[in-house]
Amino acid sequence: MNYIDVKIKKLNEKAKMPTYGTEFSAGADLYACLDKSVTIAPGETVFIKTGLSMEVGEGFGIFIFARSGLSIKQGLAPANKVGVVDSDYRGEVVVALHNHDSVERTVENGDRVAQMVVLPYYKAKFEEVGALSDTIRGEGGFGSTGKK
Repeated sequence: MNYIDVKIKKLNEKAKMPTYGTEFSAGADLYACLDKSVTIAPGETVFIKTGLSMEVGEGFGIFIFARSGLSIKQGLAPANKVGVVDSDYRGEVVVALHNHDSVERTVENGDRVAQMVVLPYYKAKFEEVGALSDTIRGEGGFGSTGKK
């Protein structure tokens, strides 16, 4: 098993450290850190605090994803689909939780609201060119593969 150190500072005494559900879970659960419950109306997005700030090494990022059970069963998922916590960010990790369902949903303090995955990334070196190399696919996109 490979590990990367992530330093976590609790900004609120009620904050819960991220936890892995199983030994081989890729994502660690993030918990809501709230003074009172928050009701999210259908189609609404609410910022849910975690009460944590984090530090991960250069060349890594913390990526915030939906929890499959929460998104499928309750329609709650990050509004931005995937949140990115850069290695130089030191503010509170906040989940922009969107209600995709047709009924109100309530988030309580300590609820699992998202999962975080620590991933390495490459920084792109952008180069403007006059042409790109040819491929069989070419400019075909949005469902173009597999059609005859």
